[in-house]
Amino acid sequence: MHIYKLAGRNVEVTDAMRDYVEDKLTRLDRYSDQITDARVTLTVREVRDSGRRNRVEVQLNVPNGIIRAEEHHADMYAAIDKASDVLERQLRKFKTRFLKHRTEPIPAPEPGLAEADVAAGLDDVSEFRPEIVRQKKFDMRPMSAEDAVAQMEALGHDFYVFKNMTSDTCNVVYRRHDGHFGLIEPS
Repeated sequence: MHIYKLAGRNVEVTDAMRDYVEDKLTRLDRYSDQITDARVTLTVREVRDSGRRNRVEVQLNVPNGIIRAEEHHADMYAAIDKASDVLERQLRKFKTRFLKHRTEPIPAPEPGLAEADVAAGLDDVSEFRPEIVRQKKFDMRPMSAEDAVAQMEALGHDFYVFKNMTSDTCNVVYRRHDGHFGLIEPS
Protein backbone atom coordinates (compact mmCIF):
# COMPACT_ATOMS: atom_id res chain seq x y z
CA MET A 1 0.00 0.00 0.00
CA HIS A 2 1.28 3.44 -0.86
CA ILE A 3 1.41 6.44 1.45
CA TYR A 4 -1.39 8.93 1.03
CA LYS A 5 -2.53 12.20 2.54
CA LEU A 6 -6.25 12.98 2.77
CA ALA A 7 -7.51 16.48 3.47
CA GLY A 8 -10.94 18.08 3.56
CA ARG A 9 -11.88 21.65 2.73
CA ASN A 10 -15.22 22.84 4.08
CA VAL A 11 -16.01 19.21 4.93
CA GLU A 12 -15.22 16.93 7.82
CA VAL A 13 -13.56 13.79 6.51
CA THR A 14 -15.42 10.94 8.16
CA ASP A 15 -14.04 7.45 8.75
CA ALA A 16 -16.40 6.16 6.05
CA MET A 17 -14.99 8.66 3.53
CA ARG A 18 -11.43 7.80 4.56
CA ASP A 19 -12.10 4.07 4.14
CA TYR A 20 -13.76 4.64 0.76
CA VAL A 21 -10.83 6.70 -0.56
CA GLU A 22 -8.34 4.14 0.79
CA ASP A 23 -10.24 1.32 -0.94
CA LYS A 24 -10.19 3.20 -4.27
CA LEU A 25 -6.46 3.98 -3.96
CA THR A 26 -5.66 0.38 -3.09
CA ARG A 27 -7.46 -0.79 -6.25
CA LEU A 28 -5.15 1.42 -8.33
CA ASP A 29 -2.14 -0.61 -7.17
CA ARG A 30 -3.04 -3.36 -9.64
CA TYR A 31 -2.28 -0.97 -12.52
CA SER A 32 0.93 0.43 -11.17
CA ASP A 33 3.05 -0.63 -8.24
CA GLN A 34 5.08 2.47 -9.08
CA ILE A 35 2.88 4.88 -7.08
CA THR A 36 5.13 6.45 -4.45
CA ASP A 37 2.49 8.53 -2.71
CA ALA A 38 -0.88 10.18 -3.20
CA ARG A 39 -2.61 13.37 -2.12
CA VAL A 40 -6.40 13.52 -1.99
CA THR A 41 -8.39 16.68 -1.29
CA LEU A 42 -12.15 16.58 -0.79
CA THR A 43 -13.86 19.98 -1.11
CA VAL A 44 -17.44 21.10 -0.66
CA ARG A 45 -18.19 24.44 -2.33
CA GLU A 46 -21.13 26.82 -2.47
CA VAL A 47 -21.91 26.97 -6.19
CA ARG A 48 -25.06 27.44 -8.27
CA ASP A 49 -24.62 24.16 -10.14
CA SER A 50 -25.22 21.45 -7.52
CA GLY A 51 -23.47 18.94 -9.82
CA ARG A 52 -20.19 20.78 -9.13
CA ARG A 53 -20.72 21.14 -5.36
CA ASN A 54 -18.37 18.32 -4.33
CA ARG A 55 -14.87 18.29 -5.78
CA VAL A 56 -12.27 15.55 -5.48
CA GLU A 57 -8.66 16.28 -6.42
CA VAL A 58 -6.15 13.42 -6.49
CA GLN A 59 -2.45 13.61 -7.29
CA LEU A 60 -0.41 10.42 -7.61
CA ASN A 61 3.35 10.71 -7.63
CA VAL A 62 5.01 8.13 -9.87
CA PRO A 63 8.62 7.87 -11.03
CA ASN A 64 9.31 10.59 -13.59
CA GLY A 65 5.86 12.11 -13.39
CA ILE A 66 2.60 13.01 -11.75
CA ILE A 67 -0.85 11.63 -12.50
CA ARG A 68 -3.70 13.93 -11.54
CA ALA A 69 -7.48 13.90 -11.61
CA GLU A 70 -10.10 16.44 -10.58
CA GLU A 71 -13.77 15.52 -10.66
CA HIS A 72 -17.03 17.15 -9.53
CA HIS A 73 -20.41 15.71 -8.62
CA ALA A 74 -23.43 16.41 -6.44
CA ASP A 75 -22.48 13.36 -4.32
CA MET A 76 -18.98 13.15 -2.79
CA TYR A 77 -18.77 9.35 -3.21
CA ALA A 78 -19.74 9.62 -6.89
CA ALA A 79 -17.03 12.26 -7.37
CA ILE A 80 -14.51 9.87 -5.76
CA ASP A 81 -15.65 7.11 -8.15
CA LYS A 82 -15.26 9.39 -11.19
CA ALA A 83 -11.76 10.49 -10.10
CA SER A 84 -10.78 6.86 -9.53
CA ASP A 85 -11.93 5.93 -13.05
CA VAL A 86 -9.89 8.77 -14.58
CA LEU A 87 -6.80 7.76 -12.59
CA GLU A 88 -7.25 4.14 -13.64
CA ARG A 89 -7.23 5.09 -17.34
CA GLN A 90 -4.21 7.35 -16.88
CA LEU A 91 -2.31 4.68 -14.95
CA ARG A 92 -2.96 2.12 -17.72
CA LYS A 93 -1.50 4.55 -20.26
CA PHE A 94 1.44 5.37 -18.00
CA LYS A 95 2.17 1.70 -17.34
CA THR A 96 2.07 0.95 -21.09
CA ARG A 97 4.56 3.72 -21.83
CA PHE A 98 6.75 2.66 -18.88
CA LEU A 99 6.86 -0.97 -19.99
CA LYS A 100 7.51 0.00 -23.60
CA HIS A 101 10.62 1.99 -22.62
CA ARG A 102 12.13 -0.68 -20.41
CA THR A 103 14.95 -2.73 -21.89
CA GLU A 104 14.34 -5.89 -19.90
CA PRO A 105 11.71 -8.41 -21.02
CA ILE A 106 8.13 -7.68 -20.05
CA PRO A 107 6.98 -10.06 -17.29
CA ALA A 108 4.06 -12.37 -17.99
CA PRO A 109 0.73 -11.02 -16.69
CA GLU A 110 -0.82 -12.52 -13.59
CA PRO A 111 -3.15 -15.42 -14.36
CA GLY A 112 -6.69 -14.23 -14.84
CA LEU A 113 -5.80 -10.51 -14.80
CA ALA A 114 -5.61 -10.16 -18.59
CA GLU A 115 -8.93 -11.96 -18.95
CA ALA A 116 -10.51 -9.59 -16.40
CA ASP A 117 -9.14 -6.56 -18.27
CA VAL A 118 -10.50 -7.79 -21.61
CA ALA A 119 -13.86 -8.58 -20.05
CA ALA A 120 -13.97 -5.08 -18.56
CA GLY A 121 -13.13 -3.49 -21.92
CA LEU A 122 -9.69 -2.38 -20.77
CA ASP A 123 -7.74 -3.80 -23.69
CA ASP A 124 -7.33 -0.37 -25.35
CA VAL A 125 -4.07 0.33 -23.51
CA SER A 126 -1.84 -0.21 -26.53
CA GLU A 127 -3.80 2.29 -28.63
CA PHE A 128 -2.56 5.38 -26.78
CA ARG A 129 0.28 7.10 -28.60
CA PRO A 130 0.76 10.79 -27.79
CA GLU A 131 1.77 12.81 -30.81
CA ILE A 132 2.88 16.44 -31.08
CA VAL A 133 0.80 17.80 -33.95
CA ARG A 134 1.80 21.45 -33.76
CA GLN A 135 4.88 23.36 -32.74
CA LYS A 136 4.94 27.07 -32.08
CA LYS A 137 7.77 29.54 -31.41
CA PHE A 138 7.38 33.02 -29.99
CA ASP A 139 9.39 35.83 -28.45
CA MET A 140 9.22 36.00 -24.66
CA ARG A 141 9.22 39.66 -23.70
CA PRO A 142 9.67 40.55 -20.04
CA MET A 143 6.35 41.56 -18.48
CA SER A 144 4.41 41.49 -15.22
CA ALA A 145 1.95 38.71 -14.38
CA GLU A 146 -0.92 41.21 -14.77
CA ASP A 147 0.27 42.12 -18.28
CA ALA A 148 0.50 38.42 -19.13
CA VAL A 149 -3.11 37.92 -18.02
CA ALA A 150 -4.14 40.84 -20.25
CA GLN A 151 -2.27 39.27 -23.20
CA MET A 152 -3.90 35.89 -22.51
CA GLU A 153 -7.35 37.52 -22.43
CA ALA A 154 -6.65 39.44 -25.65
CA LEU A 155 -5.64 36.22 -27.42
CA GLY A 156 -8.57 34.24 -26.00
CA HIS A 157 -6.29 31.53 -24.60
CA ASP A 158 -6.54 29.56 -21.35
CA PHE A 159 -2.83 30.00 -20.53
CA TYR A 160 0.07 32.25 -21.47
CA VAL A 161 3.83 31.67 -21.19
CA PHE A 162 5.94 34.75 -20.45
CA LYS A 163 9.22 35.97 -18.99
CA ASN A 164 8.59 37.51 -15.57
CA MET A 165 10.23 40.93 -15.43
CA THR A 166 10.79 40.81 -11.65
CA SER A 167 12.32 37.32 -11.38
CA ASP A 168 13.68 37.01 -14.95
CA THR A 169 12.27 33.45 -15.15
CA CYS A 170 9.82 31.71 -17.45
CA ASN A 171 6.31 31.74 -15.90
CA VAL A 172 2.81 30.65 -16.93
CA VAL A 173 -0.50 32.31 -16.14
CA TYR A 174 -3.68 30.26 -16.60
CA ARG A 175 -7.43 30.50 -16.20
CA ARG A 176 -8.80 28.44 -13.33
CA HIS A 177 -12.16 26.63 -13.34
CA ASP A 178 -13.52 29.15 -10.82
CA GLY A 179 -12.87 32.04 -13.25
CA HIS A 180 -9.82 33.36 -11.41
CA PHE A 181 -6.24 33.13 -12.64
CA GLY A 182 -3.23 31.12 -11.51
CA LEU A 183 0.50 31.72 -11.82
CA ILE A 184 3.11 28.96 -12.20
CA GLU A 185 6.67 29.89 -11.28
CA PRO A 186 9.80 27.71 -11.13
CA SER A 187 11.20 27.12 -7.66
